[in-house]
Amino acid sequence: MSEVKLVAETRTEFGKGAARRIRREDKVPGVLYGHGADPVHIALPGHDLLMALRTSNVLISLDIDGKTQLAIPKAVQRDALRQGILKHVDLLLVRSGEKVNVEIPVHAEGELAPGANLLEHVLSTLPVEAEATHIPESLTVSIAGLTAGDAVLAKDIKLPSGVSLTVEDDTVVLQILSAQAEEAPAEGEGDEAAEA
Repeated sequence: MSEVKLVAETRTEFGKGAARRIRREDKVPGVLYGHGADPVHIALPGHDLLMALRTSNVLISLDIDGKTQLAIPKAVQRDALRQGILKHVDLLLVRSGEKVNVEIPVHAEGELAPGANLLEHVLSTLPVEAEATHIPESLTVSIAGLTAGDAVLAKDIKLPSGVSLTVEDDTVVLQILSAQAEEAPAEGEGDEAAEA
């Protein structure tokens, strides 16, 4: 897992007006919480944070007033209209060796068996418990040779050492569906529909 270093500033102004001023300076308002400590309101460098969040479950090493703390993103608010604009971020304090619940993206690789089959991602992410400083970036699943009706269950996915499922073993993650051709209307049905 990658670790990104960011310098954060504590902030004392709150509300929409203060948040707008922070964003005009190309910064993102955020809150750092966890371990029973009072939440710390911070401002983070916008571009650097955006680049860091391209990696799911990134470990962020925050420098706040000369003190370094580790955190992972828990909630990210993005601008609905303008892609790449972050509105707010919630960060969770973590420690080395601590276990956290996260969702890991699932990627499929390989070719399905010959025939017109479709791959459905029932879960695009897999809920797991992992050590905060060793969260896998993604999980790769082989779908080579699978045919319609086959499924990949949570228990079928090989997890790295120290990572465990937080869903039932028999939860369907991927399934293979048969592609169904659209049925042509029976003779005369199309004419009746057009008249109606």
